[in-house]
Amino acid sequence: MSFISMEFLLFLAGAILGYYLIPKRFQWVWLLMFSCVFYLCAGLQAVCFLLTTAMTTFAAGLWIKQREDAVKKRLALLPAGAPKEDKKALKERCRRQKCLIVAGTLLVNFGILGALKYMNFAIDNLNALLGLDLSRVSLLLPLGISFYTFQSMGYLIDVYRGKYEPERNPFRFALFVSFFPQLLQGPIGRFDRLSTQLYEEHRFDLTSLQRGLLLMVWGYFKKIVIADRAAVLVNQVFGNYEAYTGFAVIAAVLGYSVQLYCDFSGGMDVVMGASECFGIHLDQNFKRPYFARSISDFWHRWHITLGTWMKDYLFYPLSLSKAMNRFGKFTKKHFGRHVGRVLPVCISNLVIFFVVGVWHGAAWKFIVYGLYNGIIIALSNLLAPLYTKLLQALHIPVKSRAWTVFQILRTFVLVNISWYFDMGSSLSAAFAMMRNTFRGLSPAALTDGSLLSLGLGKADFLVLGAGCAVLFTVSLLQERNVKIRESLAKKPLIVRLSLYLLLLFSIPLLGQITITGGGFIYAQF
Repeated sequence: MSFISMEFLLFLAGAILGYYLIPKRFQWVWLLMFSCVFYLCAGLQAVCFLLTTAMTTFAAGLWIKQREDAVKKRLALLPAGAPKEDKKALKERCRRQKCLIVAGTLLVNFGILGALKYMNFAIDNLNALLGLDLSRVSLLLPLGISFYTFQSMGYLIDVYRGKYEPERNPFRFALFVSFFPQLLQGPIGRFDRLSTQLYEEHRFDLTSLQRGLLLMVWGYFKKIVIADRAAVLVNQVFGNYEAYTGFAVIAAVLGYSVQLYCDFSGGMDVVMGASECFGIHLDQNFKRPYFARSISDFWHRWHITLGTWMKDYLFYPLSLSKAMNRFGKFTKKHFGRHVGRVLPVCISNLVIFFVVGVWHGAAWKFIVYGLYNGIIIALSNLLAPLYTKLLQALHIPVKSRAWTVFQILRTFVLVNISWYFDMGSSLSAAFAMMRNTFRGLSPAALTDGSLLSLGLGKADFLVLGAGCAVLFTVSLLQERNVKIRESLAKKPLIVRLSLYLLLLFSIPLLGQITITGGGFIYAQF
């Protein structure tokens, strides 16, 4: 069920209406029912994978708790003078058992994700490397499998770490895994922040409903008016990359930058707005990433919940491990204090961004995409002292507005280079497009009308430009800590209604609803 469909809007309206009419103690049950119906629309086979993740994770959480309780009982039964070694042995045995439970559950669920998403990629590479003739496998990739898998595994690791008690009600846990607004493309929620909101009672709040609907309309505006219009140009050039050079390629890459951000963040706005209609507030997933001053800052603003998941469950365990600690001491001794402190972090970052690349898709271009970002961040950290000395030598005022603008533009260029790998049909296509960018790079292409042969007419470019101007203005205000919805709520009624109606009616009047079939790019993850 696409979020951009009358079917979904009617589905959501029915869910909201019933949610506030039924007895409040059954509200979470109502959400679970609608979440099940929503995912059943994707097919019974997809539901089986979702249930497998939910049941194995739920059972593993309870099993961990059972082992902990059993050890506590045994420790309590030990005589007062029992040797400390006996207590240590019991605790160590419990720790190992819990590790096995977590490892087994991670293996099952990430194994399912890996098999469904990367089996054919592995077959293709084995055929090319070993000269085999293995046939590709036809596999169903369930909607949102990456998101609900990561969310569930985060819960399990937190239970293992003792961050919170495991959920004892399997149906409540099923709602945490399958909450329908966030099921397709996140954000990746944390149990301690989301579960209480899902299970607690919510009274009808007209203000919350209005705020949620406004955020949804803004998300639809970004998706339908901006992203789907930019998609026409992007698909035209990237789909026939050998035929285009110079400013046509640059226009396509910039178009993809706009398309991807408005598609993904627009989808997040729809998800978060729909959730707010139920009184549920999801974690922020975007924070104006194109205002970032470095690639590291960009990833703190882009797909925030994925970044924090990687940081908490991969980066910290790896960078703080005993092996990395020993490596840090070795490099500090042989290469100096700065390298010894930074190099283990850089290696951990490269591993994380390799995983980020793999998460984005089963292709070498995505691995290069991830490593490209990781290498830039690693070099920035390693060369930071040299960079600081250079700025001082050139007497560059690092706190000036001009320098801030330069940093933003520099980061934007670096990000756009990465989009070649993300959008290119293959790794070779991405490099070919890079070469084509510098061929036939004539300023005349900006005025001779050749850009109008890329699928968009003058009116489309005007609408796209106006939409980007509105987006930039809103983002700039938010960057300056202006809370848009709160500010609008204080305006006179006639002003608010005029703005709301203008935004609402711009979508059917200016939108490119049929271009991408109504789907969001990240729904495939």
